[in-house]
Amino acid sequence: MVIGKRIRHRRKAAGLTLDALGERVGLSASAISLIETGKREAKVSALAAIAGALGCGLADLLSEAAPSRRAALELRLERAQQSVAYSQLGVQPVRTGPRLPLDALESLVALHDRIRTLSAERDATPEYARRANGELRARMRASDNYFPAIEELADELLVGVGHDGGPLTRHRVNAIAERLGFSLHSVPDLPPSTRSVTDLAGKRIFLPTSDGAAQRTLALAALGHVVLQHRPPADYAEFLAQRVEVNYFAAAVLIPQRWAVSYLREAKQAKDLEIEDLRDRYLTSYEMAAHRFTNLATTHLDIPVHFMKINSSGIIYKAYANDGVTFPSDTTGSVEGQRVCRFWTARAVFDQPDWTEPYQQYTDTPSGTFWCTAVAEQGDHDTYSVSVGTPYEHVKWFRGRGTTHRSVSRCPDPACCTDPPPALAARWQDASWPSARVHSALLASLPAGAFPGVDQTEVMEFLDRQ
Repeated sequence: MVIGKRIRHRRKAAGLTLDALGERVGLSASAISLIETGKREAKVSALAAIAGALGCGLADLLSEAAPSRRAALELRLERAQQSVAYSQLGVQPVRTGPRLPLDALESLVALHDRIRTLSAERDATPEYARRANGELRARMRASDNYFPAIEELADELLVGVGHDGGPLTRHRVNAIAERLGFSLHSVPDLPPSTRSVTDLAGKRIFLPTSDGAAQRTLALAALGHVVLQHRPPADYAEFLAQRVEVNYFAAAVLIPQRWAVSYLREAKQAKDLEIEDLRDRYLTSYEMAAHRFTNLATTHLDIPVHFMKINSSGIIYKAYANDGVTFPSDTTGSVEGQRVCRFWTARAVFDQPDWTEPYQQYTDTPSGTFWCTAVAEQGDHDTYSVSVGTPYEHVKWFRGRGTTHRSVSRCPDPACCTDPPPALAARWQDASWPSARVHSALLASLPAGAFPGVDQTEVMEFLDRQ
């Protein structure tokens, strides 16, 4: 392509037509045109003849530099239009001949450069996901993790199906689905890359054949997309925001604000708040009860809180805080994937002999003293803990405040728990070589598409079978 541009530039500078140059080198005008447009690769002998006819050396034609600014722009546009990213746009290519105005050429090149930059941000590394997650968490913190519009929608549906405020039965979930015009179906062959599949044409929601509690949550999350009028997400940031919103909706239906707030206020007045009670009252998971508590605690109980879900190695899966606690974070401000101090309650719970009992602990940190309650569980693929905490001055409202467990964390000071003790380091620093367990997900690009990670072909084949 560069060679073709250089030939055309010199031919026009010499005032030669395609026919005239063709006659000088023994080629047809169409053959010269194909060489100039980069559609045919000329032999070295033909290039030498063309160079001689144009009064220049062969090296002048083989230079990598474009002969002019316009030629450079044309090359950039033509290369962009040959890329995989451009073919995925489904847009017809623009011809880069002399009839294309220079300002239009510049605009098209700038647009392609921007598309390439956005694609690189989305696809090259997980940095885009971390940044988007950090921005989403900042919005959640600014609203105290409370979304009144979703609360109102959930309340309206519950009242509409005659819910009485107790644990939500599968029958009530079916009634909510019917009220929205949908039916729920459990199937054994749901595509493995999905949590649920919604048939918008047939108004059917397909769910895995899991236990009842998980089915209620998955069904309500799927219905959340309908209630909140979501459209296919434009980017990964919107995908994350939608996931947070539908999970919030599911929790708001399963642990309804209308009844849960009065229950929590009574428990606060009795100085007997406990996440386990909320879990048992509404027959949900401990994780959902803990997260739901963070939705309601600050807005309705005037209690600032933080929430964490980590694995047994201390790696953060999920986190939220508006109580001043300082989570470990990277340079983008993202906390997911960071390792929690080994002296925090969330990790200390793994050392307890009985994981079925909540573990409470006071932890002195550079940000202040925090009381936390945590539960550890064995998940499908990993062991994890879920913890909820609050500053010392608010612990008086919680059961378990009388715990004698105390700890001190100096993180982010590396001497706290990141660096080994000096004596241990002196002995083993130059005599150890561990083999790191690097998770491939750390290096993987974000899956492309409106629904990241979902195999759309599998989904559509599944719907065809149904």
